[in-house]
This record gives sequence, C-alpha cells and structure tokens, in this order.
Amino acid sequence: MRIMSTRFLAISIVSIGLTIAIAMISGCGSAGVKKAEAAAPPPTAVIVANVTQKTVPIYSDFVGQTKAFETVDLRARVEGMLQRSYFIEGNPVKKGQLLFTIDKRPFLAQVQSAKATVDKAQADLAQARQRTDVIKAQAELADSQATLSKTEQDLNRMRPLAIEKAVTELELDAAVAAEKSARAQVDGKKAELTNLEASVKYTIERASAEVSAAQARLIQAQLDLGYCDIYAPLNGIIGFKNVDVGNLVGRGEATLLATVSSSNPLLVDFSLSEVDYLTLTDPSTVGQRASGRRIELILADDSVHPYLGTLKVVDRKVDPSTGTLKVQVAFPNPGNYLRPGQFARIRAVVASRENAIVVPQRAIQELQGAKTVMVVDTSNKVSVRTVSVGEKSDGDIIILQGLEPGERVIIEGMQKVRPGGEVIPNAGDSTPVTASEN
Repeated sequence: MRIMSTRFLAISIVSIGLTIAIAMISGCGSAGVKKAEAAAPPPTAVIVANVTQKTVPIYSDFVGQTKAFETVDLRARVEGMLQRSYFIEGNPVKKGQLLFTIDKRPFLAQVQSAKATVDKAQADLAQARQRTDVIKAQAELADSQATLSKTEQDLNRMRPLAIEKAVTELELDAAVAAEKSARAQVDGKKAELTNLEASVKYTIERASAEVSAAQARLIQAQLDLGYCDIYAPLNGIIGFKNVDVGNLVGRGEATLLATVSSSNPLLVDFSLSEVDYLTLTDPSTVGQRASGRRIELILADDSVHPYLGTLKVVDRKVDPSTGTLKVQVAFPNPGNYLRPGQFARIRAVVASRENAIVVPQRAIQELQGAKTVMVVDTSNKVSVRTVSVGEKSDGDIIILQGLEPGERVIIEGMQKVRPGGEVIPNAGDSTPVTASEN
C-alpha cells in the first residue's frame, strides 16, 4: 500500500509539472502574437491633394491704410450759443439733414435792421431821381432865354431908328443894357442848371450806392442767420460731438463741432517701392503680365473684402527721401461698413504663370531651411521629398522642382505618419482615394 501511494504521488507531481509547463508555453505563445500585432499597426487615415499643373495668377501684397472718400469738418461760422443737436454720434446722416442749431435771435434782429436800412436807401434814391431842383432851374433858364430873345428883338428894332434919329441915344443905351442883362441872366441860369444836374447825378449815384450797400448788409445778415442751422453736406457717418449744447461757439474762430465722412467708395493709400513699381510695370520680370488687374482688400482679421478695387491715383513721382511711390485704390463700401484709418493689406495680381505645378500651401513643411512634402505613392506608402518652391498663388504654392503632376501629397495628418508607413488617403471629404483615381 505504501508503494502504490508513493507512485500515485509521483504521478500527480509529474502531471502538475506538465500542466504548468504547457500553460507557460501557451502564455509565451500569446505574448509573441500580441507583440507581432503591435509591431504592425493599421494604416493611418490622412487627407491628400493631387499635384496639379495649371496657369495661376501671381500676387503682390502691400500694406496700407483706409481713407474716407470725402471728409468735411462742421464748423460754427457765426458766434452764438449752441442751442441744439439733432443726430446720434457715430450714426449715418443724409445730405441736407439738420445737425446743429445756433441761437438765431441776434441774427433775426440784424436781418430786420438791414431790411429797414434797405428801405430807407431805396426811398432816398427815389427822391433823388425826382430831380425837382433841376426841373425848376430848367424852367427859370427857359424864362431867362425868353427875356433875352425879347431884349434882342427890341435892340434890333431900335438901332435903325437911332440912325434915323427916331429914338434918342438914351433909349438905345437902355435897350443895349437890357439885352446884356438878359444875356447875363441866361448864362447864370445855365451855370446854375449845370451845377444842379451834377449835384443831382451825384446824389442819385450816392443813393444807388447806399441801396447796394444796404442790400449787401441784408444779404450778409441773411447768410449769418442761415449759418445758425448747420446741415450735413454729404451722405456719410458723423463722428463725436466736439462741443456740447449750451456752449458759446464761433468766438474768434470757426469752432469745430463734428466731422462727417463718406467712405463709399473707400480709399486705401499705400506706398509702392521703386523696385515693386518696376516689377509691376515691366512684364518681362515676372512671367507673363496678366491681362486683367485683380485688386483685393485684406483686413486686419485676414478676412477678404467682398468687393474688388480699382486703381484710382498713382503719384506723379517717386519720393526721393523714401524711394516710394504713393498709390491709391478705391473699393466699394456699401453702408460705410469699413471706416477710415483701418489697417489694410492690398493684394494685387501682377502677372500669371503658365503651366505651373502647384500644391496647397498646407502640404509644405520646413525642416532646417529645407522645404519638404510627404508623397503618397500608388501603394499608399509615404515618402518624404525635398522640393524647390516659387511664388504663392491664393492657397497654392508653385513647385519649381521635386514633384510631377498627378502625384499625391499629404495636407492633413502628417504628424501621424512616418516615412515608409502605409496610409488611407482621403480627398478631404473622408472618401478614400486610390491611385487609380489619379
């Protein structure tokens, strides 16, 4: 019995040992499988883009500042108390809209006084034109001329009678004296009439001048009264009030009340270097010159203004102190949405590059000064390739060397892949792209 028990114990120990050995062998096999599976991860999904060949525009960027098309300072042209304002600061105003009122009462009094002065001057002129003194003098001259004519006739009759001794010498001398007296009286009346006519003419001219001066004072008084109401000179945006209601304005100077500006179209001023100017005007330096000039406005938040600009003014000369040329571009700006003084970046099409090989700018990586892209081959394997790049065009960049049309480059997911790894290429809409689709 003891011998059988010993054998049974030995057999049990051997069985347990075999079981443990088999378990260890099985465990080692599972660990090897898991390690093999970890060494071969599944392909990574990435976004790719095709390398294309096409004619692309070449852009140049210039930094500038926006400027209003029209700007008008509203000033008090007469002295008075600012009585009321009729607008909301920073809001649009329309041409002819009433904006400010200055106290009108002193200017109404001036207008009434000027009208009274005009009426008096016109009355004086009418009186001067009646010429009563001249008419009286003309009548007296006519009477003297009649008396002279009679004395001449009497003298002519007496002279033959005096020769025949029909009248005495005393009577003849009396007739001669009467004729001389009548002639002297006529000469006196003529001189008096001439003096009166000159005096009346002077009086009429002076009265006419007084009427003109009075009318001018009336016009000035009416203008001053009109300056009490200040209207918007144009459609635009009005800024802050510089003077509050109740203050005295216009004393000694034309007080600035507010400013109105119209920014439709919106102007953008920027400086063009001499080199850029020569580049833009010489088509042989940058590809083939574009037939149409496209000018875009890029704002401070990198958004693009929805309206294209037109070249408005190019200065007549280059500033020798800065070596730049001032240029002005106009952009439609409905509703004066953009305001003067904003930062602006002008992007202009200066040329076009025909048959250029382009890829999205997102595909380009820079490592130690070298430009590289990740290329996906027909087997969906990734490789890194160094490329030589040229100008930028919209969201693309021109490849001068290193890629061929039809190849695929990764534009998203580059951090997840390694050279030699396999990927699942998508076209940006999560649709797998196969090499046959290229």
